[in-house]
Order: sequence, then structure tokens, then C-alpha cells
Amino acid sequence: MSPLSCEAKFKSLYHKDPEDIAFCPYRICPIGAHSDHNLGKITGLAIDKGIHIAYSTKENGVIELCSLQFDKRAQWHIAQVPAERQNDWADYLRGATLELSRRYPLHLGMSGVIQGTLPIGGLSSSAAVTLSFLCALCRINQVYPSATELIQMAVSVENSYVGVSSGKLDQSCELYSKKDHLLYLDTRTDDYELIPTHPSMPEYDILILFSGVERTLAGSAFNMRVDECRSAAYALKALSGMTYGKFAETNLREVPREVYEQYKNQLPETWRRRAEHWYTEFARVEAGAEAWRRGDLETYGRLSFESGWSSINNWETGSPELKTLYDIILHTDGIYGGRFSGAGFKGCCMALSQPSEREHIINRITSEYLRAFPALDGKFSIHVCHSANGIDMQPKAAV
Repeated sequence: MSPLSCEAKFKSLYHKDPEDIAFCPYRICPIGAHSDHNLGKITGLAIDKGIHIAYSTKENGVIELCSLQFDKRAQWHIAQVPAERQNDWADYLRGATLELSRRYPLHLGMSGVIQGTLPIGGLSSSAAVTLSFLCALCRINQVYPSATELIQMAVSVENSYVGVSSGKLDQSCELYSKKDHLLYLDTRTDDYELIPTHPSMPEYDILILFSGVERTLAGSAFNMRVDECRSAAYALKALSGMTYGKFAETNLREVPREVYEQYKNQLPETWRRRAEHWYTEFARVEAGAEAWRRGDLETYGRLSFESGWSSINNWETGSPELKTLYDIILHTDGIYGGRFSGAGFKGCCMALSQPSEREHIINRITSEYLRAFPALDGKFSIHVCHSANGIDMQPKAAV
């Protein structure tokens, strides 16, 4: 196997080989998007692309990182992490250092080079880089948190340090996933099931279609959508006479669907649309898990397309580029299903497709998309991926 680019960059910077390489896969969520922040259910798959970090120990406690995707090098000490974000690419990693140091004693720093194996945007890049960094820093300091702790830390980084009101979908997929299995997770209870691919299920590619337009989650309308969901839950509780407490702790999972159906027409239209997506997505996830269990990829794919439609019309996300991509895959033969991947403001789409039709599918999508957005020629790209195992947090010697 040829060396990774991050290995070569590490050697050129430090004139030695890295001690180890940490890896965290990206994830897709064909059904279950925009629901984890209100404690919904999700289905997801890790893919065989992700974030690599080539790293070595620094005895003086300094963390020094550079990324092949960004120009600026970042540096801080494990005991002197800025209390507030610095508004650059390394904020997730500063926040992760803080979160880990609150739970475990840290004595050693690290030098590292970060490499993403796909373009940025729409594949949980922030969660993947956070978890791969935590993996490296934990190994160096010989601390090994549980999967639950790692998810809690990574989510706290997003919510408290970076300021994105996300749930635990990304981190859970990247930790729990298993190759050739579908992760079916209840984000309220953390109960999950890895549903194996049924023997009768046809083979499928996972296509990642990058629009050529990057997106920044914290700078998008993501947080507003989450607040609108909570507002709907709060109002439904008040309208129905349910007990309600703090707004920030209110979520739609606490409100039965019958209550929503009874009072939804009394909600402001925007709040009703957000709640409509959440409740219908909950039902799609349950139906999708059962379809996967019996090997019915046609039904699972159709539900993913329906999820994409709801994201456009009820969740009201989608740049012109992503809406165009969604429409193209919806009308392309050989694709079982697909939708936006990630927040849905820029980024990418994902699709489950027939391997036998791969060349036709890629050629048609590329032709149609670049006809609509010729300026993105050279930036738009399609990547064929497959399911993969989640991150391996075990110490190197135990692998």
C-alpha cells in the first residue's frame, strides 16, 4: 500500500516516521436526518473513507497540528487550551482537548498531520476529525474512554465549544458501525442494533456526490431549525396541557404524535413544517429498519428519497446545487434512493445504487449537473464508497 499523504507530510515536517495513524470513517444517514437533536431514531452506515491523522508524541505537552486541507498550523498546550473558540479549523480539536482533560489526566501532547480522504462538507467531517484526534490523544496518554464517553465528549465539543446544536447521529455512526450492517439507533435511550445485510439483498454502491460548494455548519441556519423544532414541542405541550419545563430541555420525542396531529394546525406554519419532518422521519426510520432487515433495498431506498423530499419541503434546507443533485438522482435509473448528506445547506448528496449500472449512473449525473452548473466543472466530483467498520479505539499493541 502506498503511504498516505499525511504520512509523507509528517516525514517532511519532522524528519521521522509518525508513531501511528488514527483513522475515523465518515458516515451517511440515508434515513433519520434532522431528528437526533430532538431525540429521534436514525439509521446510518460508516463508509470506507474518512479522516487520517499521522502523529507522534510530544513530551512537553504541546499539541501541534496541520491539515492538508487548510493552510494554517494550529498549536496549544494540553493545560492551556483557549476557553473560547478561535474561529478556525482547529476549534473542534481544542474543544476535544478540553473535554478529555476534564475527564482524564493528560501529560503528553502530540504533533500530527490531518488528511481527509474526501472533499469537505456533508459527511460529518467535524465529528470524524474530532474522534480521530481523540483516538490519537487517548492512545498517547494511555487513557481509553468508553464509546459512550467518546460520543458525549464529541457532542459537547460541537454544542458547547463550537456552538452547533447538533445531536449524536454523526459520532454514533462513526463509533458503532460495522461493515455490511445498518446501524439502527434510538438517540433517546442509546439502544442500538446492527442489522446485517440480508442474504437476498442486492449489492449496492454508496455514491458520494459533492456539489462543489462547501458549507459551514455553525454559520448556517442549522441552529435555527433546531430551535424551531423545540418551539413546536414547547407549544404542543402548552396547547395540550402537558407539563413543560426549560425550553432548552424540551424536545419532540416527549410529545406523542397523536398530540401533534390534534394541535398541529394551531402551530405557526414554520414550526409545523419542522415538526412534520421530525414525526414523519421517525416513522420512516422504523419502516426503513424493517425493510433492511428483510433485504428490501427498494423500499429502504424509496424511504430515503422521501426523507430527502421532506428535508427540502418541511425542513426547508437545500442549496440550488443540492436540490438539483437530489432531483437528478431521483430520476436516474439504477439508483435505489438518496438524499442530502449532512446539514443540507451546501455539501453533498449520497445515493445507494446498482454496481452494474455504475458507469451509466456517474456519466448521467455528471452530465446533467454540469449542464445546470457549468462553473462547477472541476469542483464537482462523484466517489464510489462501501460500508465500513467504525473507529477502532483500542491501543495499538492490542490490535
